[in-house]
Amino acid sequence: MTIRIDIQRASRDAEVPDDDAIADWVSAAWLGKEDTEVTVRCVDIPESHALNKQYRHKDKPTNVLSFPFEAPMGVDVGLLGDLVICAPVVAQEAEQQSKTLQAHWAHMIVHGMLHLQGYDHMNSDEAERMETLETDILAELGFANPYEVKETPAAL
Repeated sequence: MTIRIDIQRASRDAEVPDDDAIADWVSAAWLGKEDTEVTVRCVDIPESHALNKQYRHKDKPTNVLSFPFEAPMGVDVGLLGDLVICAPVVAQEAEQQSKTLQAHWAHMIVHGMLHLQGYDHMNSDEAERMETLETDILAELGFANPYEVKETPAAL
């Protein structure tokens, strides 16, 4: 099984992970057995905001958007779809959640890849299944459970 990954850098954020890291995370999250192709586009706030507004009707930028490829009837191509990741939102969330930037980027890539493969979190059963997969994949990559809340010590 091979996965072709097209990485597009449309962000001015200097802290976007390198291509090898992105490729490792994408590959780890590909659960299929056949060859496929995915595009990962790293963007800034204006592009994320515009896409989120157009496709999800939410008037704000977001961390990751997944666009699964829907082939026309009778066309069989190994194209999974596109991930659009907003570098400044991911950086802000990592800081707010006291996570390393690499760990949060890995989580967003894995999360988006699972969406491209049909996983969702619209109800509690789906969410539990998807979060378990995310946690297992991230653990294999050496990252902690992204859903564990870190306790901060109370001020004395």
